[in-house]
Amino acid sequence: MKVSFNVEDASQVFVGAFALAVPISFLEEAWRLGETLPYTNLLMLFVLSVLFLSLFTYQSVFQKNIRSRIFIFIFRIVIAYLMAALVVTLVLFCLNKLPLIDDPIISLKRIIVITMPASMGAIVVDSFDKE
Repeated sequence: MKVSFNVEDASQVFVGAFALAVPISFLEEAWRLGETLPYTNLLMLFVLSVLFLSLFTYQSVFQKNIRSRIFIFIFRIVIAYLMAALVVTLVLFCLNKLPLIDDPIISLKRIIVITMPASMGAIVVDSFDKE
């Protein structure tokens, strides 16, 4: 059983995030949600993302065995979310839908909205190579 996060894991997370970030990033509905969603709803999206990442990671990646690997469990969730957010950021930037300079709040809101599904894609692909 491996207990680390390596280059293979990182590439799987990037591919999984990319697989869901790309189609959703092209949707005008996702851009508009990033503009109009209240902060409370954005916070709920973020919390749901982390909650589902945690549940899936606990059940599938770590197979309910985190007792001696709490740090790597938490690290894997955090890194999966951050890597998915990076992929979303790059895709939105390429589509010219990330107004970082003009409206950084809209940019962050769009990233949060699209990172929810992208992070799930990331962790699912990462789980293909079981612990």
